[in-house]
Amino acid sequence: MAALSRPRNGRMIGGVCAALARRFGISAATMRLIFLASCLLPGPQFLLYLALWVFLPAEKSATTAW
Repeated sequence: MAALSRPRNGRMIGGVCAALARRFGISAATMRLIFLASCLLPGPQFLLYLALWVFLPAEKSATTAW
């Protein structure tokens, strides 16, 4: 399994679904559909997404500006 970090490429909003998809070895589109379907159920899915967006580190870039 890959390390859990938000990728720089392939993300739509915050990269949380892309990070989870990469971690579990499924496509990002599938993970996004799973998230959207879960939003129809009662629970704190949106708050969990926001928390992961804040606390998951962004992927390190290959080049630096310095």
